[in-house]
Amino acid sequence: MDEFWPGFRKIFYATAKETRLAALERQLERVKRRLIWLRGRSNRYAWLRLGIFVVGVVATIAAFGTAGWPLGLAVIVVGFVVFNVVAYFHRQIDNSIARHEIWLEIKTAHIARIKLDWERIPVGLSPSQLAQVPGARATEIENDLDLTGPRSVHHLLNTATSADGSQRLRRWLVNTQPDAPHILARQQLVQELAPLSIFRDKLTLYTKLASRHSKEQWEGQRLLNWLQKQKAVPMSPATLIILAVLSACNITFFILSRLGLLPNLWLFSFLLYAVVYTARAGQNATALDEVYTLQDGLAKLRAVLEYLEKFRYGKHLRLKKLCQPFLNPTQRPSVRLRELNRIVVAVSLQRNFILWFVINLIVPWSFYFAYRLSQYKAKMTGLLPVWLDRVFELEALNSLATFSYLNPEYTFPKIISDTPPQAEIFKVKQVGHPLIASDQKVCNDFAMQGLGEIVIITGSNMAGKSSFLRTLGVNLCLAYAGGPVNAQKFQTQLFRLFTCIRISDSVTDGFSYFYAEVRRLRELLDEFNQPDAKLPLFFLIDEIFKGTNNRERLIGSRAYLEALVGHSSVGLVSTHDLELVTLADNNPDVKNYHFKEDVADGRMVFSYRLLDGPSESTNALKIMQQEGLPVEIY
Repeated sequence: MDEFWPGFRKIFYATAKETRLAALERQLERVKRRLIWLRGRSNRYAWLRLGIFVVGVVATIAAFGTAGWPLGLAVIVVGFVVFNVVAYFHRQIDNSIARHEIWLEIKTAHIARIKLDWERIPVGLSPSQLAQVPGARATEIENDLDLTGPRSVHHLLNTATSADGSQRLRRWLVNTQPDAPHILARQQLVQELAPLSIFRDKLTLYTKLASRHSKEQWEGQRLLNWLQKQKAVPMSPATLIILAVLSACNITFFILSRLGLLPNLWLFSFLLYAVVYTARAGQNATALDEVYTLQDGLAKLRAVLEYLEKFRYGKHLRLKKLCQPFLNPTQRPSVRLRELNRIVVAVSLQRNFILWFVINLIVPWSFYFAYRLSQYKAKMTGLLPVWLDRVFELEALNSLATFSYLNPEYTFPKIISDTPPQAEIFKVKQVGHPLIASDQKVCNDFAMQGLGEIVIITGSNMAGKSSFLRTLGVNLCLAYAGGPVNAQKFQTQLFRLFTCIRISDSVTDGFSYFYAEVRRLRELLDEFNQPDAKLPLFFLIDEIFKGTNNRERLIGSRAYLEALVGHSSVGLVSTHDLELVTLADNNPDVKNYHFKEDVADGRMVFSYRLLDGPSESTNALKIMQQEGLPVEIY
């Protein structure tokens, strides 16, 4: 039974993935057919509008020429109404086309993520946006494990439309100081979100609609930064009260003077009103201009916020709790957006200078709505950060949930805090690399018993040593981000993750490859002595000291590995130096594993299977010989 279950599980989930892929492809075809129909209808509306315009112009000229201005004006009015009615329906069709085009993009990206078709997977976080994030310099772990950048884990996972949501997902993936409560909370939310494909895709749709005219991701944080930097309107309520009292006096005195009950006292009160108004008018106008910036920023969020407000959460209690700020009856986004619209409508009168001037001669209209705006901004300063935080959180969670939905064979890891005696602190079953296509992927079992253990991996060139190190590292990052991992079973303690895999020299800094590697390995030793470290280390070192000659590499590697044994850590080290495997003879905390190749029909064949014990040989000379170099193998 134990041998039957893994095979059955593989077949079951492979079928589930194929079924999901087929369903997505059917949806894609339906959207394409619908788009063809909508575009045809839009073209017909465009010709209809042109026809109405031409007929209207001809009919208007004919009406004025034959029946005079009454019929001519009537034709103009009728033509104007008919044209705008048709234009309204045309806009509806075009809006529907925009939604369907984005829906097409979403479904296409889902299919591309399943097939690892990198050209069709959107790149979420551009280098320019990454550079603008404080402390967002690409770290060693990102480079070593291909966590960010083109064809990376972040590239594969990220469905966020906002730069802020993309950045949040990145922070989760590169976090080397995991926290169990946060991991568990994210796992539970991702598991709840994974089946809600329509909810996730609609949220992506609305956020994409908000930024469809921009080449880069929209950044809600910019609106928040602007809102926090703006000073309050430089006007106290006293100024508005004084102007309101003077306005009331102006109107009262003017009416009484017209009735002959009072002399023209309104001239004096109006003069005082004009002096106070003029003294504060410049600063007041600046405050009113801010309303358009605020409206433009919130308009991009409107569809997203109102969708989250109106969604029926039902039994999805964790998602409902996350979205609670959108559900408060007195602070709902729709309530606040309607309040802003009323201010915008009132302030927009200033575009008609004559009307604006006349109204403000009578009442302090601009001052009143500037004061209303300052009150509104004060409310939004408390609400908007929470709204944006939840939207960004949802975008990052949706990325992990979509990853889970598209890969039903992946599982959620078990994070253990207290390890029983004799139990493995790290154990994986059929672990694979999510960036390798399913038909090329080979999965392996692996476990580590206790702290202080080091695993030495030997094997031939191209046999899979480096890929296996990255496989463990990538899946640990996914586990600590709260997402699913590419494994049948994944159980681990919390570790601080450290990698030394892809070292590069720096000509500008004057570092050779070897010196850069030595510095990086020195950093690992320093990590053992961190006074505030609460978690043990999990380190991955690929081809240790490959930047120097064989003799010095062997001496240095042996001394270094002996220094690593026994610390509060576990780690894997790959090497070509078969002499290092003898370390396991005298130290029970050192284990040997290897990858092996076979020769079939004169060619090397790699199984990529992790095997116990040390490798017996490497294949460097075989590769040289097969490529025609003058090498003899003894």
